[in-house]
Amino acid sequence: MLAEGARQFARGKRPQMHQLLLTPANARRLADQLAQLRGAAMKVGQLLSMDAGELLPPELAEILSRLRADAIPMPMSQVVSTLNANWGEGWDRHFERFSFTPMAAASIGQVHFGQRKDGRKVAVKIQYPGIRRSIDSDVDNVATLLRVSGLLPKSLDIKPLLDEAKKQLHDEADYRREGACMMQFSSLLADAGEFMVPEMHDDLTTENILVMTRLDGDAVETLIHLPQGERDRIVSLLFRLLFREIFEFRLIQTDPNFANYRYAAESQQIILLDFGATRAYPVAMVDSYRRLMNCAMRHDRLGMNEAAMAIGYFQQDIKEGQREAVLDIFALACEPLGHMGEYDFGTSDLGVRIRDAGMVLGMDRDFWHTPPADALFLHRKLGGLYLLAAKLKARLNMNGLAESLLGLETTVTEAEGCLLRSAGKNGQN
Repeated sequence: MLAEGARQFARGKRPQMHQLLLTPANARRLADQLAQLRGAAMKVGQLLSMDAGELLPPELAEILSRLRADAIPMPMSQVVSTLNANWGEGWDRHFERFSFTPMAAASIGQVHFGQRKDGRKVAVKIQYPGIRRSIDSDVDNVATLLRVSGLLPKSLDIKPLLDEAKKQLHDEADYRREGACMMQFSSLLADAGEFMVPEMHDDLTTENILVMTRLDGDAVETLIHLPQGERDRIVSLLFRLLFREIFEFRLIQTDPNFANYRYAAESQQIILLDFGATRAYPVAMVDSYRRLMNCAMRHDRLGMNEAAMAIGYFQQDIKEGQREAVLDIFALACEPLGHMGEYDFGTSDLGVRIRDAGMVLGMDRDFWHTPPADALFLHRKLGGLYLLAAKLKARLNMNGLAESLLGLETTVTEAEGCLLRSAGKNGQN
C-alpha cells in the first residue's frame, strides 16, 4: 500500500486508503498470503468469496475465489512430525499402508489415505500445526483489513459476528468434537439408507487427527451426466436432509461446500463428509423459521414480518422500505417452496434475482445490520443447496417436499444434546 501510495503521490494524485488496498496486484498478494496462512485467515476468505451472497467488490471476490480451491499442503516432514506428536514414535505399527501424499488440502487440515493392519481402509484428516492458536488473531486481522479498506461502514457492529466466527472455527479445529458430531449424525440417519456416514476410529482420533472409514464416491457437482430422474432424486434427498436437520434434529451441518457430498454410483447412496461446522439450533429459532417458511409459502407478509423479527433480522430503527425489501428477499428465497408442481432450478434465474435484490439493499449502508450468526450459517447452507440444484439442473416438487417436512417434530433427545455439548470445549447450545 505504501509503495502504491508513493507512486500515486508522485503523479500528483491523492488516493484514499481503500483505493490503495484494492488494486489488483494487492488483491492477488492478499489471496496468496491467505492461502499460505491457511487456518482462519483462509477460512474467512472462503466465506467472503462464497457465491451465495458476497460483501466484496467483484474484482476482489474473483481473486479471493481461488481460496475455495485446495490449500498449499504440508511438507512430508511436517506430516511425520504431527503424527509423532499425536500418536507417538512407531505410529506406523497401526498401518499396513499409509500415503504421505494428501488427497485433499483445505483451510484447517489435509486428508491422507491409509489401510490399517486389519485391512480396514481409512481416511486420516490431519490438522495443520498451530491452527488452533492462530484463529483469534487471524479473524481479528482479516476484520482489520475490512475496516481499513472502507468496505464496511463504521456504524456496522461486526463484533458479535467475529466472536461467533472464532467460536465456530475453534469448534471446527476440535477433531474429537467433529468425530462425535459425525457419529451422532450416523445415529440420527440410521433410518435413512440413502445416506452413508463414515465411522470414526476412536482409538486413533485426537483433537488434531480424525481417523474415519474411507468412503469413495464421485464429486456430487460432477453428476450432470446422470439421467434427469437420478439427479432429481439426489438433490431431493439433500433438501429433505436439510429440512430434517432444521425441523427434526435441530442439528445442522452448516458448511455448503460441494466437497462435503460424494455419490457412490454402485449403491446409489450419498456419502456425507465433514461435520466440523455442525451447529445445534435453539427451539425458538427453529419455530420462527418454520413460521417464516410457512408464511412465505402462503404469501402472508404479516406472518413473515413477525417471524423475521423473532429471528432478529430487524433493528429497532429500520425504515419501512428496508423492511419490505428484506421481506421481498425472503419471498424470493422461498419461491421454490411455494411453486406448485416441479420447480426447474436449471432454467430459473432465482439466484440472480436474489443476488440483485441483496445488492440493492446492501448499497443502503444505513440498513447494514448483522443478523444472528445461526441465521447466517443457515442461509449459507440453503444457498449452497440452491447452487447445487442449479448446477445439476434439478426439477423438484419443492412445495410437496416442504409440506411433508415443515411439520416435523424435534427428535433430538437431551442426552444427544449433551453428547454434542460435551464433545468439545466449545460445544453449541
